[in-house]
Amino acid sequence: MERPPADSDINQNQNPNPNSRPRSATKYPPGPYSMLPTTLLFKFINDPINLLSDCVQKYGDICHFKFGRQHIYLLNHPDLIKDVLVTNNHKFVKSRGTQIIKKVVGEGLLTSEGKIHSMQRKAIQPVFNPDRIKAYVDIMANLGLQTSYRWKDGSEFDIHREMMQLTLAIVSKTLFGSDIEEQKAGQVADAVRVLVEYFNRLRSPFGELFEKLPLPSNRRVQRSKKVLDDIIYKMISQRRNEPGMDGRVDLLSMLLGIMQRQSASGETEYEMDDQQVRDQAMTLFLAGHETMANALTWTFYMLSQNPAIERKLLQELEAVVGNVAADESILPSVSHIPKLTYTETVFRESMRLYPPAWALGRKTLQDYEAAGYTIPAGSVVIMSQYLMHRDRRYYDQPDSFVPERWLSEGIARLPRFSYFPFGGGPRSCIGEPFAWTEGILMIAIIAHRWKIRLVPGHNVALLPAVTLRPKYGVLVKAERRN
Repeated sequence: MERPPADSDINQNQNPNPNSRPRSATKYPPGPYSMLPTTLLFKFINDPINLLSDCVQKYGDICHFKFGRQHIYLLNHPDLIKDVLVTNNHKFVKSRGTQIIKKVVGEGLLTSEGKIHSMQRKAIQPVFNPDRIKAYVDIMANLGLQTSYRWKDGSEFDIHREMMQLTLAIVSKTLFGSDIEEQKAGQVADAVRVLVEYFNRLRSPFGELFEKLPLPSNRRVQRSKKVLDDIIYKMISQRRNEPGMDGRVDLLSMLLGIMQRQSASGETEYEMDDQQVRDQAMTLFLAGHETMANALTWTFYMLSQNPAIERKLLQELEAVVGNVAADESILPSVSHIPKLTYTETVFRESMRLYPPAWALGRKTLQDYEAAGYTIPAGSVVIMSQYLMHRDRRYYDQPDSFVPERWLSEGIARLPRFSYFPFGGGPRSCIGEPFAWTEGILMIAIIAHRWKIRLVPGHNVALLPAVTLRPKYGVLVKAERRN
């Protein structure tokens, strides 16, 4: 593995004096240019990963281009990314993409800013403490087993849709204390698909105009939002009217408990009303199952393409968890998870190649200096996990699925932001420990019982929208292991 570069190694695209300070705010890094103001934006909407990948290959670790009048800066070095997400995070807010998402999830943890975000995060954090996550393990495992029981030997299905239903059931039961019917799970999956298409449409220069027109697609969006709202508000109502609510520690009980304390004490610093409860619940309801469904889908896809790695995974599961052929009810427990080291590397490597959150965007609140350039206030900064995770400076065979790389000694010397599937800094994913536990468990349960193989001829393609989805799903055939 090659030596990770130091700060002084940042590629400045043959700048004759890379240590010099910027001459003026209008001295831009190199980057693609088009005479037509929307050409690059349409390229980004149609194929964002290829556009950004070309920029990195041609222009280095910092490049500049424009979407219409909006200045865009792509950063592709761990030190530059760390400076934005951690060291100088107070100089940025989330970009326009977040404002688009806010139209559905409201002012939740994903979309809020500043002091409000800090107070929200502090309020929600106890749901994800280590002891609570340990208490979720048995629930997760049993729901995974139920999904496994539902499949038939030799059946064909879209595993992305199956993982959407499974992770929805997990987040509903663990964070909301509610079971969700199979019919509702299908409705949620359809609603999320419609909303992903909506988010993509709003990114276009004419997105806001399209949103105001009486189009069938806009009516589908409103129906989809109502499906999700009905489910969330029903959960809130059931929990509010449930006896002994104070003794529960799931997300809804905690949020409603905050409301009760504020009402009794007259607290006003951060008001938690019905709308805020809905916004927080909607945020974690969607983010908690959409990203995990994608991560698991890509993991089973990669295992289907790498039988030798799958065999090694099975050897670990047999040694640690036991022989499923002898006892179908065997499930991994809390004590097994730290011992499933190869299972963890499989999941980690899958999220390197296919990070559920494939890019992050921030908007500068003030002029900001990076790699010898001044990024003017109001500019958008893009950082892509997908590109960073495949950087040859940090990973041998960067496009290959090699879980063993995470067991090597050299991996400990990688810069922090050469791998960041859950973001970083104050806005890092609050559910990261939950996600690791859930991912390891579901891989262990399903791979232990089923051989998943891609149906020949099925086209697996990327859909880099809000998350990194499979564009046409992932059609697989499931064969029961003997």
